[in-house]
Amino acid sequence: METPEPVFKIKNLNFYYGPVLALSQISMDISPNLITALIGPSGCGKSTFLRCLNRMNDTIPGTLVEGQIILKGKDIYREDVDLANLRQKVGMVFQKPNPFPQSVFDNVAFGPRVVGLTRDKSELQIIVERSLRQAALWEEVKDHLYENALSFSLGEQQRLCIARLLAVQPEVILMDEPASALDPIATLHIEELMVELKKNYTIIIVTHNMQQAARVSDFTGFFWLGELVEFSPTVKMFTRPERQLSEDYITGKMG
Repeated sequence: METPEPVFKIKNLNFYYGPVLALSQISMDISPNLITALIGPSGCGKSTFLRCLNRMNDTIPGTLVEGQIILKGKDIYREDVDLANLRQKVGMVFQKPNPFPQSVFDNVAFGPRVVGLTRDKSELQIIVERSLRQAALWEEVKDHLYENALSFSLGEQQRLCIARLLAVQPEVILMDEPASALDPIATLHIEELMVELKKNYTIIIVTHNMQQAARVSDFTGFFWLGELVEFSPTVKMFTRPERQLSEDYITGKMG
């Protein structure tokens, strides 16, 4: 069986906030249709790395990137890269749900309207329903599509943000601690959703919750002080890590 071509190839990535080196010599391949979890203590570079993958860090003055991030054969840091197109392909779900203060329908329809996926109202309705179904939210909101999104629970808002992202047909979904603001039941919904979504999308998640990484991910990268200490299949990382530092962190001796 052939190994599929990686979606992302990251080669010798260095990232600076001004003179401060925040990421040092990060190299890894991200495989398609799998969940890759990034673990490590606060401030170790996980979220910074995640934001490098769709150039969200470009909005911060004084940052510098060295090395390469190859997305399907193209370096995303080349000058001719269309950032809007990149962020459509590589979408992001944030720690705190951030729906627009509009109706459920308008939240999901926002992206397709902006990028011109459709000008047909009936087609737009199909996209909205499909996206809400993919985000496992349709049954809960189908009778409330024109109510303000902010009136729903945090867990429903987070799934709405995922539906909003899915509506623009991304290839990769970045998740920065998507369940950290949610209760255990809402967290379970997000985890079940991630496992379902990986059939069609590549998912990269930053999490502080080691149990969550063990439950949902296929590969795990352990970050420490801006370096990638170890990157391996999740089962191996949590049962037979190669590095002592990885074992100490996973077993709670450090971090």
